[in-house]
Amino acid sequence: MDAGAGHQEFVDVLIVGAGISGIGAAYYLQRDHPGRRYLIVEARGASGGTWDLFRYPGVRSDSDLHTFGYEFRPWRSEVAIADSASILAYLRETAAEYGIDEHIRYHTQVTAASWSSADARWTVTVQDAATGEQSVILCNWLLCAAGYYRYDEGFTPRFEGRERFAGPVIHPQHWPQDLDYAGKRVVVIGSGATAVTLIPAMAQAAAHVTMLQRTPSYVLPVPSRDAVNARLTAWFGDERGYSMTRWINSTRQVVLWRFCQKHPKAARRLIRNLNKRMLPEDYPVDEHFNPPYGPWDQRMCIVPDGDLFRAIRDGNASVVTGHIETFTENGVQLIDGRRLEADIIVTATGLNVQALGGMTLTVDGSPVHAADQFVYKGMMLSGVPNFVFVFGYTNASWTLKIGSLCQHFCRLLSYLDSRGYNTARPVAADPGMQARPFTDFGSGYIKRALAQLPRQGSRAPWRISPTHRADARQLRRRVDGPELNFSSALSGGSPSGSTEGVRAGHG
Repeated sequence: MDAGAGHQEFVDVLIVGAGISGIGAAYYLQRDHPGRRYLIVEARGASGGTWDLFRYPGVRSDSDLHTFGYEFRPWRSEVAIADSASILAYLRETAAEYGIDEHIRYHTQVTAASWSSADARWTVTVQDAATGEQSVILCNWLLCAAGYYRYDEGFTPRFEGRERFAGPVIHPQHWPQDLDYAGKRVVVIGSGATAVTLIPAMAQAAAHVTMLQRTPSYVLPVPSRDAVNARLTAWFGDERGYSMTRWINSTRQVVLWRFCQKHPKAARRLIRNLNKRMLPEDYPVDEHFNPPYGPWDQRMCIVPDGDLFRAIRDGNASVVTGHIETFTENGVQLIDGRRLEADIIVTATGLNVQALGGMTLTVDGSPVHAADQFVYKGMMLSGVPNFVFVFGYTNASWTLKIGSLCQHFCRLLSYLDSRGYNTARPVAADPGMQARPFTDFGSGYIKRALAQLPRQGSRAPWRISPTHRADARQLRRRVDGPELNFSSALSGGSPSGSTEGVRAGHG
């Protein structure tokens, strides 16, 4: 399936990204539309996305795998909060089991895509990541499952005096596999999910690990093993037990989120009391674990079996809250004059978010600026035909959204087939509809990127559903609607001008 220079090939659906979203999308597509040709292009040399990219100590999911895993393939391990190696194996086994890996082309980065309404197809420019050679792929539908952040660089703010520090300064996104931190003093800058994962893992070998945070985060201890799933699986078997656990856990996620939103003071007290019970006596909980914002205004940090608190109790880790003035030759100096000695500094300071996998889009010759578009049903962009993008939940397991969205997409394809259409274009009928940010999620990496992300509207179907339950209601309804326009181009999408790309009766 190699495309040489100047060669143009055609597929019905081009999926960008071979991570958890792209593999999931491929499963539903080939299940419901076995006659459609699809291809997954992956810029890197391996599948798995995030779970192949990140290699820092302790990297794991912060969602339980019964909801983070696929609905169609049970997670069979007793460990619910799993490490990256287990998740990566699960993803690759899924791709192999369903033959999806045979449709993946590696080292292939999408740089641009141009839509032609006359032909009802995308012309997608791809680049060989190793040689820089460009080629073209034609498709009826373009599905972007490339994630929401840049894989080539993480976010590190400018630190005064960084060049003075004598030791290595490392971002977790670019972890050196030969780093020896045994017996070393480590300062981890940050208080998010990456930091709370790194610290207990490194504390097992390091002399001491200090989490230096500017602002505390909510940290919630959870069991690493799901006792309810173990009982349900024993009683009802793997598949039924998994399905029931998935429903219970996804419901629990919604209940917790709604409780935090409606009763933030009570939720704050509950989390604080959990933290206090797991920390040493007389520990300054309010200084280090009492954020100035409400619960779930940012993503909650999950610590399996309270491993972060255990590392603090054992004296292997500590937390310092303060603002950095400058790096020194031997560590970090804070504005209040405190000095933290370090042999290694880790900047767990976040991601660089990018819209639409970094590709540029044009529709009939006009550039598409993502920030100027509204999001339709959380999956399409206003004015952009036959384009779907995947963005999961920020307050629950990412993959819960993937299943609902991809099944809705497959139903939309069936609708088009049954009526002889080959184009679907969302159009916001009310030019005066109030525009809102893509998300009100308060994490720094999202806030930094809001200006480049599409917007949501003030009403359905332009308002992004906040929960899996709300999405299930919206995405299980009819796929048509007054603000989704359908049409059929004469050429039908295939390069020869036939209607090869539009088939009836699939799904």
